[in-house]
Amino acid sequence: MFFGNKEKNEEQGESNIEQNDKNEELENVKAFGTPNLPTTPQDIQFISIIGEVEGHLVSPPQKKATKYEHIMPLLVAAEQNPEVKGVFIFLNTVGGDVEAGLALSEMINSLSKPKVSLVLGGGHSIGVPLATSSDYSFITPTATMTIHPIRMTGLVIGVPQTFRYFEKMQQRIINFILRTSNIDRETLLRLMYDTDEIANDVGTILIGEEAVKHGLINSVGGFCDALKKIKELIEKNKGN
Repeated sequence: MFFGNKEKNEEQGESNIEQNDKNEELENVKAFGTPNLPTTPQDIQFISIIGEVEGHLVSPPQKKATKYEHIMPLLVAAEQNPEVKGVFIFLNTVGGDVEAGLALSEMINSLSKPKVSLVLGGGHSIGVPLATSSDYSFITPTATMTIHPIRMTGLVIGVPQTFRYFEKMQQRIINFILRTSNIDRETLLRLMYDTDEIANDVGTILIGEEAVKHGLINSVGGFCDALKKIKELIEKNKGN
């Protein structure tokens, strides 16, 4: 009788493990679209910023969004974890909350560990400072970046103080981009206020090599190029 109960308990335990594995696979499919997640090297923290950068206001449920309060803890963990030697930022964003995007940009830029960013589909609007916030930036040949003045939605009070606030906010973004990239002020402002590039708005769309040509991004390349670069920066950082 004792051995029978033992075998029954072992079978029940194996059944629970199998059920837990199935539940984990189901959760992975829901969250990531795949039942099995590949393991990544522990020395590099991979962070993706996709869709709209969600800040103080919640984005509509039908929009793909990246919450800045989710990215902040990842950056803190990367800085605090001694096993993490570098941070790799994937970007495919349409822009979003200016304050949240600039906060993330400053956070990334202030990390003491090597950082590399890769613009895949697009790095538009506030995605521009997010792309330049790293130590070295890449853009794929087909990826695009839109440079334009800040836009505000909702009710705007038409008083001088409001316009001065917009000017200060715009200047914060301009200064950050100038501080973290090789583009010069004259070129940046010309691209930002161009009226010929976008039909119903002002600004400029840069594709791949154009972003590098203007000094906004360091190099054209893909994932392997960016991965090789972050490893080089990590090795270089070991000697410091």
